[in-house]
Order: sequence, then C-alpha cells, then structure tokens
Amino acid sequence: MVRVFDMECNLPVPGGEGGGSHHASQGSGSTFRGRTPEQIAGHGMSNYSRIFTKSRGEDAPPNPRENMPMDDFVTMLRAAGVEKAMVRAGTNTQTAEIQRQYPDIFVGFAVISPFDGMPAVRELERLVREEGLKGLSMSPLTEMIPVSDRRYYPMFAKAVELDIPCRVYSTMNYGTDRPYDLGHPRHLDQVAVDFPELKLIAGLGGWPWVNDMVALIRRHPNVYMDTSSHRPKHFGTPGSGWEMLMQFGNTLAQDKVLTGLSWGGGPSASDSYQTLVDEYLALPLKDSVKEKWLYLNAARVFGYE
Repeated sequence: MVRVFDMECNLPVPGGEGGGSHHASQGSGSTFRGRTPEQIAGHGMSNYSRIFTKSRGEDAPPNPRENMPMDDFVTMLRAAGVEKAMVRAGTNTQTAEIQRQYPDIFVGFAVISPFDGMPAVRELERLVREEGLKGLSMSPLTEMIPVSDRRYYPMFAKAVELDIPCRVYSTMNYGTDRPYDLGHPRHLDQVAVDFPELKLIAGLGGWPWVNDMVALIRRHPNVYMDTSSHRPKHFGTPGSGWEMLMQFGNTLAQDKVLTGLSWGGGPSASDSYQTLVDEYLALPLKDSVKEKWLYLNAARVFGYE
C-alpha cells in the first residue's frame, strides 16, 4: 500500500467553518493575541471566499470536513495510506492536544508571529520542548511582511537550535489589502543564505513562480517545497505553470518535493482523500520518485527514516 506524509492536513471543523480556503482561516496574527481588523465587505482576506467558491461552483456539496468526528477522520487518513500528517489547529494549545491524542499520525506545527519578539521565541521553545510540537509555521501572508524581514530571524535561530523544520507560506495570495507577492520564493533565498542549517519548507510550491522555486531547491541543500493547495492532476497540464517542476521531477527535484493534499480546502474541498492520492500516483513520474514525493522526502526531513 502507498505511504503518504501529508504536509497540509486540514482538520475537521465545526459546521459552518469549513467552507473557505485554509489561507483565510489560519494564521497567527500574534502568538498571544488575536487581531481582527474590520474589513470592507468583499475586500482583503474575504476575497478568498469569492475566489474559491467560484472555483468549486455555487452548487458544490458542503465541505466534508464539517462536523466530522476526529476518530472517523483518522480512519479515513489511514485508509488512504496517510502515515503522518502535519497539522495546525486554531491555537497552538489545541494543536499540541491533538498531537497528544493521536501521536502516531499527527505532526503538530507551532504558529508563531514575528511581531512578538523574544517572548515568542521562548514560547516556541516551550511548545517544542514541553508540548512536543515538531515544527514552526510562518505566514508572510498573515503577517504582511516577507520572510526575509529581520523580525523573523530570532525564530529561525531558535528553530536551528531546536533542530525543527520551518514551513513558510510561499506562493501568491488573493488578499486584496496586501502585496500579492509576499510569498515569492525569492524571499527564502536570503534566509537560506543566512541560516544554512535551517530546514526550510516552501509551502504551496511557489506558484506562479515555479521556475524560481525549482532553482532555489536545487541551489540550497536545506530548502524543500511542498505541493499544498494545488490539484496534482494539473501539474502535468501544459500551460499550468508547473512545467519546470515536472521537467526536473524525476531528476534534480526528486529529493526535494513533499506532498500536501489540502483535503477539504480550496479547490480540493469536494474530493476524497483517496482521489487526491490517486492523482499523485497518475503523474508522469517514476514509481521510485512518487514514493519519495508522497512519503520518503518528508520522513527524511523530520527524522522518521
């Protein structure tokens, strides 16, 4: 049976909260305080609902994550071959609790804001050493500063010390109240230069700057990319923007790509977990490379193999 390490596992949510993209619902704002500035209707992050509702169609079925019992969710993951899954819940405390409940499958990531300075650095250390979280999640989309900004750097230094990977939002965004290229892969380059020991995972694959992303994972030994929030069936489609990844998928990029299924979010909201896994298995890649993308590369980054 195929083995999967899902780098973006969207957890079940209470009814009415699961219809939008994960980008619009997750993010720190601050490590200790929520900040919810008043939005103009249809502007800013609310644009995600417009984008992804349109992509799924007005008559799309309800999001399957709504009100799904956690035990049923875990059973579904295992049936699809998911052995490990990266998760972030509404708060870091909730993430740690979910990981404690299902330690054999869930890999919890801390969501930390660079604006909280040294208190946030100490909180990251506590979350890893005491709560057992396995990685750090940083979102230039949410924080509205690129990842090369100096305010992230204390967190990166602590991640190196703790020997945990850091996953960074790395793609364009649809928030119309902020620059669209906050997640451009070029911002990762300076971080990798300054922290060569830091294991950096470029979440969401760098689209539409895939050429830059592939160049960076080749250039830096500790920079990886994951494919979250994108349908794998489109990777091999001419004109999709993924041509460079598929060009080098069997060769230069074979050890640097991690799979994110993003089930129940964005364009994958109405499809089954197994459907998404099958789409990866249908890609024009060697069987040995599919195994790397789906499981082995992530397992190596996290020290599971």
